Amino acid sequence: MDYKSSGVDIEAGNETVRRIKKLAKDTFTPGVLSEIGSFGGLFKLDTTAWKEPVLVSSADGVGTKLKVAFMANEHRTIGADLVNHCVNDILVQGAVPLFFLDYFATARLSPGVAEHVVEGMARACTENGCALLGGETAELPGFYADGEYDVAGFIVGAVERANLIDGRTITAGDVLIGLPSSGLHTNGYSLARKIAFDELKLNVDSHVPDLGETIGQALLRPHRSYLSVIRPLLGRGLIKGMAHITGGGITENLPRVLPEGTAARVVRTSWRVPAIFRWLGESGRVPEYDLRRALNMGIGLILVVAPKDVDAVKKDLLNAGEANSVVIGEIVPGESTVEYV
Repeated sequence: MDYKSSGVDIEAGNETVRRIKKLAKDTFTPGVLSEIGSFGGLFKLDTTAWKEPVLVSSADGVGTKLKVAFMANEHRTIGADLVNHCVNDILVQGAVPLFFLDYFATARLSPGVAEHVVEGMARACTENGCALLGGETAELPGFYADGEYDVAGFIVGAVERANLIDGRTITAGDVLIGLPSSGLHTNGYSLARKIAFDELKLNVDSHVPDLGETIGQALLRPHRSYLSVIRPLLGRGLIKGMAHITGGGITENLPRVLPEGTAARVVRTSWRVPAIFRWLGESGRVPEYDLRRALNMGIGLILVVAPKDVDAVKKDLLNAGEANSVVIGEIVPGESTVEYV
């Protein structure tokens, strides 16, 4: 018996590395000092560009959105989902990304599939101005089902200490500005899959009239990055807090940025809930409370700003290309909860 007969194909691993090297190298920024394949990635922080830099890091995955990608045999957007999710997670504290690393694990390595996933990562890294510094590709026979894989992302960014956004200055009377999501992003897929594929017996190519597209297209729409529209506002002191609306929806994520003694009041009718969320709720007969805890309901990022700064922030967002920001509520006295009215 040899290693390949036990399920691990070293040659497939080498071929995968060969394919992704150029993809990663095309994302390199001036701070990168290493090549793909080193034991560790090297990055030199440009200390001349920062007075007192604070490094901000995060790690995340894509969840069961991967199951939809497997069903559709579409792997080019999953990498972008991963990068953009991580970018948003550090952005809410005012940080811009420096570099990104990934972990790709599968039962039996397919160089073509791995290349498509990394292709999405590289594209998103380039769009967000960060380097794909390195990662790990693991072949784990007997651990994952054939044809399936898992991915995780690790990001490091930086922010001037004086410009950290941590929510501590949020007070009652501050205003909530919501930015639209591009769809489910990377959360709520266990519920969505159960409704679409288990209850309604659809397949990924089933056309849904209420959505104007196939269910696969609707569910695989990439997670949006908010860096390009938020970056012009960073360092201006206009944003008191930000919440990335991921698993748990507005209900669970907005309280994470609220200081003691404050709560949020969200006006449910202040934005039009996109068709995919309405369709899932109606088709699955899901109570509104559960929908709002599982899905972002069309709002992917929330800014907390002082009333006097609302017009300036919305103008800056518009100038940066975000034409659909909307006031969705306010901060009220309370204890870190969200009230819907």
